[in-house]
Amino acid sequence: MTVDAFQLYGTRLVETPPIRLRAGKLEADLANGNLRTIRYDGTEVLRAISYLVRDRDWGTYSPEITDLRIEQSDDRFEVAYLARCEGPDDTRLVIDVRISATADRLDFEAEAIASTGFETNRCGFCILHPIVGLAGSPATVEHVDGEVVATRFPDLIEPWQPFKDMRAITHLVMPDVQAECRMEGDTFEMEDQRNWSDASYKTYVRPLALPWPYQIAANQPVRQKTSLVIRDISGAPRHPPAGVSVSAIKLELGARTGTMPNIGVIITPEEADATLSAKSVLTEIAPQELLFHFDPSAGHGVDALRRFAAIATAHRGCSTLEIALPCKSVPASETAEIARQLQLAEFKPDAIMISPSVDRQSTPPGSTWPDCPPLDEVYTAARAAFPGIRIGGGMLSYFTELNRKRVPDGQLDFVSHCTNPIVHAADDLSVMQTLEALPFVTRSVRAIYGDKPYRIGPSTIPMRQNPYGSRTMDNPSGSRIPMANRDPRHNGRFAEAFAFGYAIRVLDADLECLTLSALTGPFGLIAGPAEPTEQGGRRSLFNTMRTLSALTGASWQECVSSSPSEVLSFVARDTTGARLYVVNLTSKERKVDCSACGPTGKDSSGDLLLAPLAVAVLPLQRDVLAD
Repeated sequence: MTVDAFQLYGTRLVETPPIRLRAGKLEADLANGNLRTIRYDGTEVLRAISYLVRDRDWGTYSPEITDLRIEQSDDRFEVAYLARCEGPDDTRLVIDVRISATADRLDFEAEAIASTGFETNRCGFCILHPIVGLAGSPATVEHVDGEVVATRFPDLIEPWQPFKDMRAITHLVMPDVQAECRMEGDTFEMEDQRNWSDASYKTYVRPLALPWPYQIAANQPVRQKTSLVIRDISGAPRHPPAGVSVSAIKLELGARTGTMPNIGVIITPEEADATLSAKSVLTEIAPQELLFHFDPSAGHGVDALRRFAAIATAHRGCSTLEIALPCKSVPASETAEIARQLQLAEFKPDAIMISPSVDRQSTPPGSTWPDCPPLDEVYTAARAAFPGIRIGGGMLSYFTELNRKRVPDGQLDFVSHCTNPIVHAADDLSVMQTLEALPFVTRSVRAIYGDKPYRIGPSTIPMRQNPYGSRTMDNPSGSRIPMANRDPRHNGRFAEAFAFGYAIRVLDADLECLTLSALTGPFGLIAGPAEPTEQGGRRSLFNTMRTLSALTGASWQECVSSSPSEVLSFVARDTTGARLYVVNLTSKERKVDCSACGPTGKDSSGDLLLAPLAVAVLPLQRDVLAD
């Protein structure tokens, strides 16, 4: 089946397919000079071994690769190339890479040298361990001083580094098969990347306790090496590669049930007029919640609140004012001033989500926490300034910041945070894989805050604010880049599938509200120029938002997929009956066996051929939720 890439991704720029490398049972995909999806006998051992260079805003360089040489035979492969990074002020960095593998060992070596000197936040290896099947499982860590410690990968998401001063880490891949990952050339440590909704544990070079950015001295080579050693005493025959569906993906009804959350839409002062002009589209979606962003430090004032009031008046649902409190004076004074402005604007939201503006910026390990009034003081001030209005807290940024600065929730009516899938990587596979991390995120929040009402969002593919640098990244060429404030995939079917998968992955969290888009602008649902949809039309994401909004309050039941990295599903029942919702998360056509769920109509056989990044809705023969 041929599908226009422009329709799928919002751009005609297509990712170069990876090169599959094999050495006996050991396999890896070579993509942009790095190794992805490293498998042994069909089972993923490492998600990636990458050599990365970061700028002072933690943006990732895309080096020019030259002199690429690849040699393969049945039991070995070798790769060599040069990678060049161009930095500010005409600085340059050249990395000489050598990769070699046999059936039970892989070595990735790199030597970086800068004739000019080079500024960077990080330059070296990042090794990603997968999370599914590894979270909470045993591991052995060898430290740089030779000490060996038996430990476990974190189950709940660890806010700080679970392992430091690392030289090697070993885990069980499958019965009788161990994998040791050994890092040389510097001191490594691990962070739990599920904090950022990445589906991995990341072991990286240069401890965060050291200063950054730092300078690589001119003409001083930096040498590092990462080795993966497999110890297999099983003698088992080779299996088909993991993640490749050799037959139909099977769906079966699960035991977990719940109620579909409210759906929200984020509205900023900058998009308020456009939102008012598109109120007919807002009516079509009929979201239950409008989330209005208000930042006095950005110049937002009474005029913004008046526009918010006009939008809220035309909307039949609820409204929440999201306040980034400047904290330049005492919270009581600042909240009282915002309350005065709300009165002048004749706007009374149903809820206030309040957080100090400074908490939108990350405080990495080893950094000094910025000045900020106690959060209890902020919440007390909000209670006094906004009587009779629900008060929420948490973070206007991501779960990372909420996990590291756990807000006191005694005065809060709900907690909230956002996520973003392009903090560290922006290729299609990495973005979709972030969905794997969401159940860990929500379970970790529930472990901290119990049954406190819980909201997520806005969570979109493009990044609205960068907690880890001075800016988000402009993306005029419509590329796939981390931390971009515009992402072309938001305009195509990719965003429709991603948002649907997101909603499925967080069902078990019993959310009060889920916000996955704006109405207008680069985070919205209305197409701009040069997009797959005609300008002014509805982006594909509109379909997901309208469907989810219509399902609010419906009962849901889990549907277990035999390949959740490819296809996700759930059953929902509303007044019109029970339906099976299925989404294809891949760029390939997928055959799905739905027979165990009891579909009816033309698809009653249970066989479904799902187009790339498509969503299907099938009526069910029986009321499965009543069984």
